Amino acid sequence: MSDSDTPPFRADHVGSLLRPKEVLQARDDRMTGRITAAQLRAVEDKAIRDAVKMQEDIGLRSVTDGEFRRASWHMDYLYQIGGVSRTQDNLKVQFRNEKGVIEFTPAALRVAAPLRLEKCIFGDDFQFLKSVARATPKLTIPSPSMIHYRGGRAAIDAAVYPAMDAFWDDLARVYAEEIAALAAMGCTYLQLDDTSLAYLNDPAQRAHITELGGNGEHQHETYIRVINKALAGKPAGMTVCTHMCRGNFRSSWVASGGYDHVAEALFGGLAVDGFFLEYDDARSGGFEPLRFVPRGKTVVLGLVTTKKGALERKNDLKRRIDEAAKYVPLEQICLSPQCGFSSTLEGNALTLEEQAAKLRLVVETAREVWGEV
Repeated sequence: MSDSDTPPFRADHVGSLLRPKEVLQARDDRMTGRITAAQLRAVEDKAIRDAVKMQEDIGLRSVTDGEFRRASWHMDYLYQIGGVSRTQDNLKVQFRNEKGVIEFTPAALRVAAPLRLEKCIFGDDFQFLKSVARATPKLTIPSPSMIHYRGGRAAIDAAVYPAMDAFWDDLARVYAEEIAALAAMGCTYLQLDDTSLAYLNDPAQRAHITELGGNGEHQHETYIRVINKALAGKPAGMTVCTHMCRGNFRSSWVASGGYDHVAEALFGGLAVDGFFLEYDDARSGGFEPLRFVPRGKTVVLGLVTTKKGALERKNDLKRRIDEAAKYVPLEQICLSPQCGFSSTLEGNALTLEEQAAKLRLVVETAREVWGEV
């Protein structure tokens, strides 16, 4: 449960931040060979220092590196797991917004060899963040579910894993080793980003999983078991949360639907300390599923949208917190934006100033609801 010293904090945030133009330019320059990898990293280092200072000045108790070193919130991590290879069979994912459909074609992956952890993924990135932060440094990584969700059984070589049980066992072990390695580096706040557990509330997504050879109605139960196995040896002193959203790309989304389908198994059974939940609009459904959240777990309400620059009204946020408190006690609730501001390097359609205003609103509202944050 959140308190003054333990994350998640009353005013918190998901992780990714809009990339400064200097970072975007340096990435382009690196792609075309105009600068070296070391020069790119130096640009990123400065931008991360500035981003950390911005977060701390606003009053946030946790800070991230904005995911500035990544092109994608999840693929940059998953490709570094031993046994995972990048494929040319790009997926087509339809994101939606008020104006229509945006088609996104992220690169796909294939599990072509037994899964293994060859190094602590993002370990160097975390150590840099820790070295420049006064507030609690938070690392975000994709949940184990994400290596399976989009491709399903077809993306896993049957010659390597003729039985899926062995795949799930290896996947849990890889994540357990990663978590232990991060803890040894001093990581006390880890977030597992998991769109699948939110997507599966959408009947169309459950049907899609079944078409891939899975069981859409029960897939979330498999994911929960695997995550719990990965967390079974979670080091003392480390807080692990999960963040669930329905897609975030250039201010657009993929799935709709409340948390009803997964709520009982998820809130009652997933062995994390807190849940970052998307609740910024009607697509997210009502707060009724929060009745399954047990004592000792924290719900971080993502009431402030990262998809639009217009600033929410503080009284509206307070009213919605009161509504949620009918289903889960107020002392178990925190506040955050509903997602990151830039899940991919392209970022959402708002300015750096609007981003800062959103984060400041979260801090100010939390202070008025719960006192000093």
